Amino acid sequence: MEKFVIRGGRELHGKVRVSGSKNASLPILFSSILSGSLKLSNVPDLRDVSTACKLLEIMGFNVVRNSDTVEVEFTGRINPEAPYELVKTMRASILCLGPLLSKFGRASVSLPGGCAIGLRPVDLHLKGLSKMGADLRISHGYVVGEVRGRLKGVDVTLDFPTVGGTENILMAAVLAKGKTVIRNAAKEPEIVDLARALKKGGARIEGEGTDVIEVEGVDEIGPIEYRVMPDRIEAGTFLSAVASAGGEVEIEEFPTFALESVVEKFVESGLSIEEISEGRVLVKKRDRLKGTDIVTQPYPGFPTDMQAQFMAAMCIADGVSVIKETIFENRFMHALELQRMGADLKIEGNTVVVKGVDKLIGAKVTATDLRASASLVIAGLGAENTTEVYRIYHLDRGYEKLERKLNSLGAEIERVPSELKY
Repeated sequence: MEKFVIRGGRELHGKVRVSGSKNASLPILFSSILSGSLKLSNVPDLRDVSTACKLLEIMGFNVVRNSDTVEVEFTGRINPEAPYELVKTMRASILCLGPLLSKFGRASVSLPGGCAIGLRPVDLHLKGLSKMGADLRISHGYVVGEVRGRLKGVDVTLDFPTVGGTENILMAAVLAKGKTVIRNAAKEPEIVDLARALKKGGARIEGEGTDVIEVEGVDEIGPIEYRVMPDRIEAGTFLSAVASAGGEVEIEEFPTFALESVVEKFVESGLSIEEISEGRVLVKKRDRLKGTDIVTQPYPGFPTDMQAQFMAAMCIADGVSVIKETIFENRFMHALELQRMGADLKIEGNTVVVKGVDKLIGAKVTATDLRASASLVIAGLGAENTTEVYRIYHLDRGYEKLERKLNSLGAEIERVPSELKY
């Protein structure tokens, strides 16, 4: 196991490039189950991507990674199983369920694991797929499904605009017989990216990015070649880093179109964010920021995946910030660790009241999930003295070479062996 040793108090200056989106790459990789052939570029080098590639290989696909490109080809023999040993590390593994049922008519997928941020049940996935004609059951911790003939197009309304549920049903609908309408669909940019990739192979999809997606099933889709969008959460994390440490940073491959709510809140707090050209912004922190309230919401609202990073920046802002989490019921574990660094936080149910302090002081802290890890790094950048962040394996699931990128801007972060055993 490893940890980060962060020597804080250093402003950030220079240029940094945002990597490809993790949350877009994973479903598009699993869409290769439908097409049989995929060439995907701008793919980040992450643990979750490696897990997805291993799953595809187990299922019967050849996977070749070269720099930021992944090529997937079906070998002609399917093994429609996603085993617990891999699925337990990545919740997105459930996204292979819809494509397997739609293309091959059978699947055995372990119930997912991943970050400890709440229940995140998959029942909405299963309800939609069952309505399409899949015979599903839970057996020994696995979702086991069969389809007689083809899945059928249906009109399905989601109880909640779940991203994973929307993606699973969308992929299943591509090869279903007839028309599928997904109502109350999630509108995240990563879903739009998935739909655009599927269209490259001949899928007939309309309405992606709205709350009603329509899919006219086709008999087959051809090879897909696609470039993944930039990672909007990584881009937002860099905004938080400047907001905490100070300085002036140019961010390249910045997905402005997908980060309006985050940019708006940071600007409201006093951070300067100037768009230099398409996909390039200049971020400056001139003075102390002021406390700013947020409420996490489905897209286009403020993303839950940016809540922890924003909180870390608000810990040293003037005044009071009220942060309300409405998506996940267990996503304030980082607040307890920020308190160890001197943050003045009061947790009240699904709300945290943040009273800005003059400074944070470095401490030993432990990450509990992916975005909590990022928040502790951000806090460490702006804190006095040294911060040690444990369990950074969470970070490696979702951020490509984060410490190298931040060090290139003037941060001082060292990855060293951890004395703690987990």
